[in-house]
Amino acid sequence: MNASPPHDDEAARAANSPLVRDFGLLIKSATRLEQRIDSALRRECGISHTMLEVLIRLCRRPGEEVSQRQLADDLTLTSSGTTRLIDRMEEAGLVRRVPSPGDRRVALVEPTDKGRTAFLGAAAVHARVVEEFFVRPLSAGDYAQLTGALSAIDRALRDETR
Repeated sequence: MNASPPHDDEAARAANSPLVRDFGLLIKSATRLEQRIDSALRRECGISHTMLEVLIRLCRRPGEEVSQRQLADDLTLTSSGTTRLIDRMEEAGLVRRVPSPGDRRVALVEPTDKGRTAFLGAAAVHARVVEEFFVRPLSAGDYAQLTGALSAIDRALRDETR
């Protein structure tokens, strides 16, 4: 029988560590949930989850001026990725670009009436999928603990980047 290369056992321990396993579980769960949401939105509403995220951002504070740059930052997309996404949404009649009154070089994005209507339908689908796969599998106490923990992680990450 051949001997294992010198770092195989060490590599296996690292790959099977609780930290790697637990973080992988978080990522896999979040990815699977996002896929469920995206699939339901595409099937029932004809929009992607990313398009819904844009509409959420645009509908959150009516009348707020939101630039493409702000959307890119909020959605952690590249500038070119955001431009392509807004192009598709504009072609679908969900949003429109308007010049910023304060800076002609800046394009603001706002939802259209069709976009607001699509958002309301998509928000209901999103809520149903989130309820089924994120909320219902947990007890009320576990859900509160999970969301509290996720908020703490988010705060730590935001504080660290400042």
